[in-house]
Parts: sequence; C-alpha cells; structure tokens
Amino acid sequence: MQEQARPAAETASQNGAVVAAHEVTRRYGEGDTAVDALRGVSLEVAPQKLTAIMGPSGSGKSTLMHILAALDHPTAGYVTLAGTRLGELSDTEITKLRREHIGFIFQFFNLLPMLTAEENILLPLSIAGRKADKAEFETLIEKVGLQDRLHHRPSELSGGQQQRVAIARALVSKPTVVFADEPTGNLDSKTSGEILELLHDSVETLGQTMVMVTHEAHAATFADRILFLADGKIVKDLGAAAEQQILETVKDVTLT
Repeated sequence: MQEQARPAAETASQNGAVVAAHEVTRRYGEGDTAVDALRGVSLEVAPQKLTAIMGPSGSGKSTLMHILAALDHPTAGYVTLAGTRLGELSDTEITKLRREHIGFIFQFFNLLPMLTAEENILLPLSIAGRKADKAEFETLIEKVGLQDRLHHRPSELSGGQQQRVAIARALVSKPTVVFADEPTGNLDSKTSGEILELLHDSVETLGQTMVMVTHEAHAATFADRILFLADGKIVKDLGAAAEQQILETVKDVTLT
C-alpha cells in the first residue's frame, strides 16, 4: 500500500521518540502510607506507531499514561514530549503544549451534550482559535464514517458513533500523539472491532502516533508494540503479537 503524507508526525523526528519517560517514579502519600504507582519507568514511544500499555489493576498503566500526557507530574525522573522536557514548563506552557501536541480519547467519550457532533469534533480547533481546512475535515469525517451524523447531538448517537466523534475530535488538530484510555471499554465486541480498526487505520494512513491503555488482549493485537506493567514497572516489552501470546503474557505478568 502506498504511504500517504504523515502530517501528524511532522513535529517529531522520523527516527526519534515522540514521547519518552526517563526513570519516572510516581509516589502518592508520605511516610508509612506512601505508595509508588510507578518505580523507575523508562520508555520511548516511536513515531507513527500504536503502542499499547497493559497490566493488572493497580499496575500503574493509567498513571503512566497520565504522566506521559502531561496530566500528572512524576515524583522523580522526567518526561519529554516533542523534544520538550515537561518538568521545565509552567502550567500555562503545559496547557499550550497539550493543546498543540496531544489528542485524547476516553472510555466514556467525554462529549459535550449541548454541542452537535460537528461542534464537538471542531472544539479543539475552536479553543485554539484555528479554523479547519474544509477538504481535510471532509476527509476525516469520511474516514470515521460520520457524514450523516454531523448535526446530531451525543444523546442521538449510539455508543460507537459517540466514540467515532471522540476519535475525530482527537485527530482534527493533527496532534503529535494521541492517548487512548480504554477506548473500547464501554462498547460491545462488534463496535469495539470497528473502533480498533479505525484507530489502527489512523496510524497506518495518517501517520498518527498513538498510545493506548487497554485491559483487552484483542485490542492489543492492533498494536505495533505492547508494554506490560506490574507493580509500577515495565516487566515485558513485546512487538506485534497474536491474541494467544498476549493472553499468556498477561497471565505470566499477573502471576509474577
């Protein structure tokens, strides 16, 4: 398949990491009640790839994603995103960086109920004071299959359609990286498969870089790389893998 232009990765080096964690630790509480959610985690997220993060409940996977996405701060260590060290930025600069470089997809869609699908999708651009390119917007809407749903409000859409709106909203600003937190966790199996295909296609044809937290082995089969966390550490780093291998690794990690 001929590769199309990759606008989402323009801000990242073709060979360098889009986002990286360097010996990141996150501690909650103090003294005897302190809990280390992350313990010295280091990783690099390659551009134009889908990286999945898996692990049992309490393993630190959501904490890691929040720190990589500049939604939380590490207790020790540091994160770089698009060549910028996050710990050196003010709150205003962090907000600007998130607006310019990061897209989010959530399990429960997080759409504004009073806005139409189109208005929800365009919200990141509206906040940034930017206008959508008409041709690019039409291409995106066709890709996510929402041509006849743009004027519907979230309450008039199915769960799968709402998640398509959320995906389009994450992609519309051409972010450096998209973080997807359990994007299929609230969907039936058929709709989940369609959403995963859409996420994978955004990586393959748009050159999008994506980090996805998931507990579902089937979802992880769409990833180019799978990181397994346990007790706040990365304990396994797999390339693309079949569902059975992922399930076996999850079992091994859980029993370790």
